[in-house]
Amino acid sequence: MLVFFLSAAAYAQTGKISGVVSDNKTGETLIGVTIKIKGTTKGVSTDVDGKYTLQAMANGKYVLEFSYIGYQTKEISDIEVKAPAVTNLSVTLSEASGQNLGEVVVKASFKQESINTLYAQQKNSALISDGISSEQIKKSPDRNTSDVLKRVSGATIQDNKFVIVRGLSDRYNTATLDNSTLPSTEANKKAFSFDIVPSNLVDKITISKTATPDLPADFAGGAVQIVTKDIPDQNFLSFGVGYGYNSQSTFKDFLATKKNAQNYLGFEDGSKQLAENFPSSEQVAKGTLTNSKSIAALKSLPNDLSVKNRSALPTQNYQLSLGRVKHFESGNTFGALISATYRNAQTINQDVERNFYVYNYLDNQYKFSTNLGGLANFAYSFGKNKISFKNIYNRNYDDTYAERTGIKDGNSLNRFYAFDIMQKSLFKTTLEGDHQIGEGNNKLKWTASYSNISNNQPNQLKINYTKPLAAQNDPSVLYQANITSLGKDNTRLFSDLNENIYAGDVNYSTPFKLFDASSTFKVGLGSQYRDRNFTARFIGAELITNNPALQTQIRSLPVDQIFSQSLFDSGAYRLAEVGGELDSYKANSFTNYGYLMLDQKFGENFRAVYGARVESYNVKVMSISKTYVDDSQVDVLPSVNLTYSLTKKANLRASYYRTLARPEFRELSLSSYYDYELLGNITGNPNLKRSLIDNADIRYEIYPEAGQLFSVSAFYKHFTNAIESYRYDVLSTPDVSFFNTPKAYTYGLEFEGRKNLNFIGESNLFKNTIAYVNLSLIKSKVTNPTDQNYIDKTRPMVGQSPYVINAGLQHSALDNKLNFNILYNKIGRRIVQASGINFPSTWENPRDVIDLQVSYKVLKSKGEFKLNAGDILNQRSIIYFDYNGDKKYNGSVGNGGDETFSSYKSGTNISLSFNYTF
Repeated sequence: MLVFFLSAAAYAQTGKISGVVSDNKTGETLIGVTIKIKGTTKGVSTDVDGKYTLQAMANGKYVLEFSYIGYQTKEISDIEVKAPAVTNLSVTLSEASGQNLGEVVVKASFKQESINTLYAQQKNSALISDGISSEQIKKSPDRNTSDVLKRVSGATIQDNKFVIVRGLSDRYNTATLDNSTLPSTEANKKAFSFDIVPSNLVDKITISKTATPDLPADFAGGAVQIVTKDIPDQNFLSFGVGYGYNSQSTFKDFLATKKNAQNYLGFEDGSKQLAENFPSSEQVAKGTLTNSKSIAALKSLPNDLSVKNRSALPTQNYQLSLGRVKHFESGNTFGALISATYRNAQTINQDVERNFYVYNYLDNQYKFSTNLGGLANFAYSFGKNKISFKNIYNRNYDDTYAERTGIKDGNSLNRFYAFDIMQKSLFKTTLEGDHQIGEGNNKLKWTASYSNISNNQPNQLKINYTKPLAAQNDPSVLYQANITSLGKDNTRLFSDLNENIYAGDVNYSTPFKLFDASSTFKVGLGSQYRDRNFTARFIGAELITNNPALQTQIRSLPVDQIFSQSLFDSGAYRLAEVGGELDSYKANSFTNYGYLMLDQKFGENFRAVYGARVESYNVKVMSISKTYVDDSQVDVLPSVNLTYSLTKKANLRASYYRTLARPEFRELSLSSYYDYELLGNITGNPNLKRSLIDNADIRYEIYPEAGQLFSVSAFYKHFTNAIESYRYDVLSTPDVSFFNTPKAYTYGLEFEGRKNLNFIGESNLFKNTIAYVNLSLIKSKVTNPTDQNYIDKTRPMVGQSPYVINAGLQHSALDNKLNFNILYNKIGRRIVQASGINFPSTWENPRDVIDLQVSYKVLKSKGEFKLNAGDILNQRSIIYFDYNGDKKYNGSVGNGGDETFSSYKSGTNISLSFNYTF
């Protein structure tokens, strides 16, 4: 094993030729194609993925012959090998006609075939989709999949990690990794953090915007499909190191609690957790604790609230990747890919404005974040079979300290402090098999996966001090902590979420002839079981002394002294707990599905992919004592995708499909907690129903040259029981919950163009510059029947933007050693939460985002420097209540404008990194 991972010298003076062989019309990979080096007896066959590798090739030019039963033989010339590099050559084969079966030999050059294959890959998708391959990723400075997704048509990235497709929020998108559905990395919403997968381990990324029966059904915007490499083309070892500067954080004053080595590695050392012998909720509620036990419990709480002022360090990024491949004399192949990533960032959001309703606040937030990730993929290919074992792990540690000052209710000065630690981890392991059954291209594919999600929040402490506004300038009147009872002004939250996901599926496809045209029948079955356990306790110390002078003295103490051990010993406090059994919940769901799909060709130009998927779903949510959600559905989800090839370079596509969106466990639970950033409680709704979405699309696309595209699409989506978040009124406080909108719709146009600038001139400046733009224009509407007193009777859907703009310029120079890339993104204003009776809808204001990337390859292109500048304009992020209803942000209400829920700048990010591959 040591020899396998560490030695690569044996082939140091030779190169390789590798690629994929696929059908010219359908894009389906072909198993068992024979590839021979002309003039020799040396040859190989494609494996179960349609891949081949010719190894130990000396420098020089070669001619390869590709032959397959029922297909025209193809001869490719001028294939140059330069050791130790891998020459990538993917090939498409055309079916032979009945008269010329086995007689015709098609000839092409390496350059011609590379262009033809790219055309085929672009045109032959069974559905409306956009994607990017590993070859395109290699030519970009992208570091992870969130960076890569910015380049895919119709996709934008929010918070540098969450994907938005066609302006629809993360709720209406789904993601798969290596053909297995990815669990959400967030506890309270359906979203996956795409920044955890390194781009150099990605084989391809596809965003499917329409559905086929073999795709997951829970999406309306897009299904993001990531396929990682399992058997690398060649042995490699690469490392990367990078440092980043934020214009408003790095080297600025950074307030934080004490940090240790484990925090820098993404772990909490256990000192913030509840002690194992801490009294149970029942003991606290019954009041059966003795005074000494209550004091001992209070003293066991994490009470070190001291905050130090230090300088925020630059962002640190490190990445290490290892790839090894072993070819055996028998023709079998074993491959391994291992990667580890590390990131630490210290960010400051200062002067976050919150001026709405009865609040006039300024927040300062200091966030210490560590991300640790790993990926380990192994595969063994033997004969016409392949077994893969793929694993991914990611861990996030976020430690936030926040200070809030300002006026509430027009008569009270507030000083609010929050200490918030969140630990999140994701582990996913997948075992999958690919097999050719019998002769021909019969394929059997199966997967079995296990995932675990953990979210731990130890000792989220909130405390608020107040002082009469009338005494604002009187130093003798001190701020007093509201600690005589527990509530949003004085509480500690200890929560823990653990979820296990078990999934498996089996898929079988077989080709057949119908009306003398090739077709494929595909069938599949699968199941997924999710089991979640969430516990939450709201605990704290209540001041109970009856001495007015002592009470005033204690309430005036600074936050790092107010919960001192000596005060606990004096009996001034008692242990208290609020909430009840509904704050914790258990949930599980069981999904079974099956599908039938037919991929059928009619003549040379028409193709239909159609069928249906049936899903059976049961979900249960329960408290400690009873089940309050037990719901089952069976849904039949048909789909049809039609493609007509107008010319060799143009397609006309049309599709209809039905999909769905299910509420998350958190949204169904009765658990409620106060979110200090939202200034309200978030509570689930056990009456939520799943959404059904009927979708229709039509698209014209033309590929004038390889890698270039012009397309125009129209789409329509009708939602039944759309799930949305909204603000409702509890004691004049804007709390947040979720509800179903019975009917909603969205429709729009999407334009895409990708073209190099050689039409301007023949110089390398224009030949090597590519311009690309994606524009989505979207209209959505909801008629609000929930309560006729709601402010917004009709409005757009929550999270739906009226327009999305992605544009960029990419230029390469010096034989692709120097690359420039500038990206522009803008999303139209969109609703964050729908309106209640006393509050209009909460809107996110548009902002222009420009990113710049420059990369330069050195050391014979083995090393690469990358300079990135993110969010160069650094415009304010604004969320507001549109009180005057003029559909734009106007500032404060006092000037006849709006109310600002939050307004802040995140700063411009500048980073420099170096990557080297051995």
